[in-house]
Amino acid sequence: MLLSFRFANHRSFRDEQQIDLTPAYESDYKDEAVRDSVPVVGIFGANASGKSNAVNALAYMRQMAVFSDRDAEPDGGIYRSSFRLDPKIAEQPSRYVADFQIDEIRHTYGFSLNGDEVLEEWLYSYPLKKRRKIFDRTKGKFTFGEAAQKTSIERATEITPANALFLPVAARAGQKLVIPIFNWFYRGIRFSIQHARPPSSRMLADRFSEEADKDVVINLLKAADLGLKNVQLVDSESDEHGQLDLDIPTASSRNIRRYARRSPEEAPRLLFTHTGSHGDALFEWNEESTGTRQLFDLAMRAQRALHEGTLLVVDEIDSSLHPVLTASLIKLFQGKRTNTSGGQLILTTHDSTLLGSIRGDEVLRRDQIWFVEKDGSGASNLFPLSDFQPRRQENRQRRYLNGSYGAIPEISDDLFVKAIVARERRGQASDDDSE
Repeated sequence: MLLSFRFANHRSFRDEQQIDLTPAYESDYKDEAVRDSVPVVGIFGANASGKSNAVNALAYMRQMAVFSDRDAEPDGGIYRSSFRLDPKIAEQPSRYVADFQIDEIRHTYGFSLNGDEVLEEWLYSYPLKKRRKIFDRTKGKFTFGEAAQKTSIERATEITPANALFLPVAARAGQKLVIPIFNWFYRGIRFSIQHARPPSSRMLADRFSEEADKDVVINLLKAADLGLKNVQLVDSESDEHGQLDLDIPTASSRNIRRYARRSPEEAPRLLFTHTGSHGDALFEWNEESTGTRQLFDLAMRAQRALHEGTLLVVDEIDSSLHPVLTASLIKLFQGKRTNTSGGQLILTTHDSTLLGSIRGDEVLRRDQIWFVEKDGSGASNLFPLSDFQPRRQENRQRRYLNGSYGAIPEISDDLFVKAIVARERRGQASDDDSE
């Protein structure tokens, strides 16, 4: 469970920013036990304000925490994307810190780096609410807490390059002290990025076969009013027009290389049943619309987050879902009955309807709304709705569109008019020349 995330000097963000997921208004959760962290966060802002960069910072932290040891080349430095509008800031370190909870115990993990090496890295836990150091790294010097003295974790420092994090090195060396933290980043955070390359149909079929509750995924698709009746998984020996088995064994998605060796004839396939005026018809994956495919992928990710109690981060959710569908998805994470494992959802959007009520239900609570806007120097800034001390029943959508919270585009109608007039004048001059 993510409690907060801080970062600095990343893409359009110059100064340190924080997304705090701890509840700010306990009275808003009177119908359920107050959790240590809110289940949903919505980040709003204008186009190019920095919404995607905020979730990219978290994606970058996960990438480094899981794969930096494998990505590191001797004397190869570290890839990062710092704030480039100020050359002095661009050369300064970037910093990433996550506070999260594993088995009711809070942990803090963070690091700072530049383009050459890891400058700092640290991991603390808080059993009994008291801070306990697991390890601390400054440049090439490591120090360890008492718990590490009973292990061989210090040996992992000898194989940790300057341009890689210690966490993945120690985890892959089998150090049980850090494996839960490594696994939290590796399995506990998943991303749905709309501009990323979509998963292949074979990979999605493999993932679908492992779903704990396929009916949830199917019902999410059916609720979208796509004319979809069913989703079925078949192999080469199945009769695609008869009764199909949804539990055909396939290779594990965690062993992609073994799965990739299977021939196309052996690979499972997804078939979608649509209902028309003349009965049902089966469609292959490549015959489905882009929207249906995106929704299917997102439905599976959401189901897994709810079942496993992990964090799902969705960038630009309004590019693939209608606001009513987005509200329904959010409701699954908000609900005490539907989110029993403590799953979380972070989404970015510029759809202001999510700030209000849909079908009579409040979509997001006051402490689940964040905004992003750029200042005069081009630097993005994150801030919560709670900074404005909103009343529980105020019309947030109207106030947002009226500019009360900021984070909306400043549109110059004069520039639009001038551009149209200039274009018409150029066209008129061209006509005169042709005569």
